[in-house]
Amino acid sequence: MSYATMTDGTALYYKDWGQGQPVVFCHGWPLSADAWEAQMLFLAQHGFRTIAHDRRGMGRSDQPSLGNDMNTYADDLATLINALNLKNAILVGHSTGGGELVRYIARHGDARVSKIALVGAVPPFLLQTPSNPDGFPVEVYDGMRASMRKDRAQFFRDSALSFYNADQPGHTVSQGLLDSFWRQAMQAGLLGAHDCIKAFSETDFSEDLKAIQLPALVMHGDADQLVPMAISAQRSAKLLSHAQLEVIRGAPHGLFATHQDAVNAKLLAFAKGML
Repeated sequence: MSYATMTDGTALYYKDWGQGQPVVFCHGWPLSADAWEAQMLFLAQHGFRTIAHDRRGMGRSDQPSLGNDMNTYADDLATLINALNLKNAILVGHSTGGGELVRYIARHGDARVSKIALVGAVPPFLLQTPSNPDGFPVEVYDGMRASMRKDRAQFFRDSALSFYNADQPGHTVSQGLLDSFWRQAMQAGLLGAHDCIKAFSETDFSEDLKAIQLPALVMHGDADQLVPMAISAQRSAKLLSHAQLEVIRGAPHGLFATHQDAVNAKLLAFAKGML
């Protein structure tokens, strides 16, 4: 397996398929690079080099006590991109991964990046505050942390249902997909997964988005229960200078799996400059 060493010695696992212009995928919480395999294979078959890493604390990467915050995630992404000497890269981020890539550009610039895609991503800001009254109260995230501490195995089984809208009428999701979510989530260490909740929910990416001058695809499901489109994608598209909002009708948070064909087609068109 392939690993890159971060500045603090943490080893990050990554997979690297295909040849051509690089497309770097950043996964959502609490999953791993495996979440992106369908998109990686599809784009690799269409002439792109596809790369995805397991965030620190998750998947096959190391589980350090420190660095489970958005700035360090962004710095880790920079270290990986530099180590692989990627140029003209397209960055794609789902959920927490969308925040990761936005913060990466804010901290490290866009010299190695040509465009970005936010897919069901958390920016600009999820937490309810006086200036962000439509966000989720901190009690929601406190409840997630408490449930993880009490019985994370059952918490992740329950979370898979809302992640794919399997708990909603008319949404058919295979048991295999639910099992895959649970397997990936259980690979994450409790500490890293626990701390990552603060990172994705309490980080305000508004200023980061305003500073990005790259072409951006903002793709979101209008049935997303976990990161509602009205407080995320719609606002991100307005804050970005060159954004195109693509709504996937009826899609949940885990749209990369449930609406794989639509997501793949839009990513390919965007990557080829046809969207």
